[in-house]
Amino acid sequence: MEVKPTLLVLAAGMATRYGSLKQVDAFGPHGETIIEYSVYDAMRAGFGKVVFIIRQAIEEEFKAVMQQKLNGRIPVEYVLQELSLLPEGVEVPEGRIKPWGTAHAVWVARHVLTAPFAVINGDDFYGYESFKNMAQFLQEGGKCGLVGFAVANTLSENGAVSRGICEVDEEGNLLGITEQTHIERAAQGIVALQPDHQEVPLAPEQLVSMNLMGFSPSLLPYFEEYLTVFLREQAHEPKAEFYLPVVVDKLVKTGVTPVKVLPTSEKWFGVTYPADKPLVKAALHQLVAQGKYPENLWEETI
Repeated sequence: MEVKPTLLVLAAGMATRYGSLKQVDAFGPHGETIIEYSVYDAMRAGFGKVVFIIRQAIEEEFKAVMQQKLNGRIPVEYVLQELSLLPEGVEVPEGRIKPWGTAHAVWVARHVLTAPFAVINGDDFYGYESFKNMAQFLQEGGKCGLVGFAVANTLSENGAVSRGICEVDEEGNLLGITEQTHIERAAQGIVALQPDHQEVPLAPEQLVSMNLMGFSPSLLPYFEEYLTVFLREQAHEPKAEFYLPVVVDKLVKTGVTPVKVLPTSEKWFGVTYPADKPLVKAALHQLVAQGKYPENLWEETI
């Protein structure tokens, strides 16, 4: 019997730069959220369950939207990510407000992640091919992988972006992820601006991680191990977060498991600022016009 992987959607973000709850904001022709397009693509690709990571503060509003849209289409579970959810013996430092990060969210959901699972950001659009590549990888027994986007397909019209640059060997295995915090188009092409203001050119096809990652449940104990170390070393830093790329990088460099990079030709887009909304809406409307999605996303049974 084929095991259907689980889609874990990170939707607990505070959206401070966006100014409203972008996780349930309308972008599609019939008011669809970005999350709905991801769930639609994941269902077509073979995923069998969705788990949403949310905060208690947005629980009622978020569930009202998703239950109306997804009820009866795919099994759905909700997990609350709160600051106080930490390994035994660890307490939240006084004054801590910022969430603990994407890898903490996975750790919080560990009890419901019994099948191979993929993690995505709730406010990012990844495209069907990305989900299909990940589903196939997980169904074939892959332990850890990430979808690699060409950096040229991830840039913003609204300024510089931060991306995890993937170093990959000849067999498609990840050697390491290097975070570049200022990537943009320049007159001479795509460049990464370094702290010393030197511009390092990047090939348009350079693969970057956009947090679409897949894991076997057998790796979940490492999330707790690495989280415990992180908290011991950095919990006192008010803005420190426990990120997924840190976990993946550790898994590779400590020899726990190879991490396969799964290239996709899809164009990524997402929302961080209010100015991103019209661009995302236009991109989705264009995909509908091209016939890649129905105008009303849920009018047909997948």
